[in-house]
Amino acid sequence: MVDEREKKVILLVACLASFLVPYTGSSITVALPAIAVQFSADAVTLGWITSAYIVSAALFIVPFGRLADIFGRKKIFVLGILIFTVASLASALAPSAGFLIAARFVQGIGGAMLFATSVAMVTQVYGPGERGWALGITIATVYAGLSIGPFLGGILTDHFGWPSIFLINVPLGLATIALTLKGVSHEWADAQGERFDLYGSIVYGIMLFSVIFGMLLLPAPAAGLWICGGGCAFYIFIWWEKRCTSPLLDLTIFSGNRTFLFSNIAAMINYGATFAVAVLLSLYLQYIKGFSAETAGFILIAQPVVQMIFSPVAGKLSDRVEPRIVATAGMAITTLGLSFFIFLTPETPLSTIIISLMILGFGYALFSSPNTNAIMSSVNIRHLGIASSMNATMRSLGQVVSMAITMVCFSVFIGSVPITPPVYPALLTSTTVTFMIFTCLCLLGVGVSYVRGTIHTA
Repeated sequence: MVDEREKKVILLVACLASFLVPYTGSSITVALPAIAVQFSADAVTLGWITSAYIVSAALFIVPFGRLADIFGRKKIFVLGILIFTVASLASALAPSAGFLIAARFVQGIGGAMLFATSVAMVTQVYGPGERGWALGITIATVYAGLSIGPFLGGILTDHFGWPSIFLINVPLGLATIALTLKGVSHEWADAQGERFDLYGSIVYGIMLFSVIFGMLLLPAPAAGLWICGGGCAFYIFIWWEKRCTSPLLDLTIFSGNRTFLFSNIAAMINYGATFAVAVLLSLYLQYIKGFSAETAGFILIAQPVVQMIFSPVAGKLSDRVEPRIVATAGMAITTLGLSFFIFLTPETPLSTIIISLMILGFGYALFSSPNTNAIMSSVNIRHLGIASSMNATMRSLGQVVSMAITMVCFSVFIGSVPITPPVYPALLTSTTVTFMIFTCLCLLGVGVSYVRGTIHTA
């Protein structure tokens, strides 16, 4: 049995890990201009500095979730923090853009280990009556990282240079390792003794990389070839997993578990409809409204702050009320918040934008914690690592989908030209169309979220 003290330590280290990863991702966005100056990097290179981490994390989350089930979640968690910390130090010392991209890819491997284990450990030690609250606290730290990242990143970049964004991860990472080794005694290897499916992992990686790389290439013609290749790899993967005695992904958790399947699809749709909101509004506020980057950051913080406040409340609510109801209501409110941005004009009042962001944040808070609670509560203990991994993978795929939709709209309406005042009408048009697509996508998510199964017994 895990005593109360160890439960609190587990929640603390999970929160630290959940903060580090989004903090790094959100803070580096404000440092990209400084990185471009130092390395004479073009826009494509800067894009890969951002994308290398997402691609790497998406590829390795599920395999490491399976390894955690077999060899122990604490081992993989500690190793993940160590890799993330070392890669952060390497990123800070990067002598070139190529080295920085490689370091970010390795950082994504560490992040994948954390995604695959942190939520699973929290789920393991907190029972059904308190699990939603604990997951809500964990998810709130994600939003805290997203909120603090741009501001802290801007301060560090201006006063100490962009490498300091990565250097701050080193003491935090070492502290997390020390806390875990000292305060967590359990290992949780619920699938101990089973074989690891190396062949399935390779095919899975090829499948996911092909699809993600293809989406990032859109609307180039080669994108279709990559996505089709990913589709072929998908069929090979399914064929192999059905015949493997110890599969990477036990497909029965999908085919025989309606709640798990539709909750994961809902998560991907939600991230696909919301991830690029900050990017679109940042461009709108700075180019069309004429605000500085600092002012735009202060405006955009309204959304993650609301998410951070209400996520624990929503998580605790889902311990008593069926998560399907709470999460579906959250998806509906998110749809409403997105729909307001369809009507953006150069004259839109700032108050309208802030209120819309707060509505969006409230809806997302109502959706995310209960949805995660539904995913983690719908599987057997031995599948917690895979469940946590799939949830994180859906998040990564949703982020890629969101950025792919945005970039396609930019390519169609703006093209490959610098954003100058004559281009502002085209920028506004592409923003409007993108938000229309996001709103329709989120509306679809309401239906997907509603038809999932239940986890609470009568």
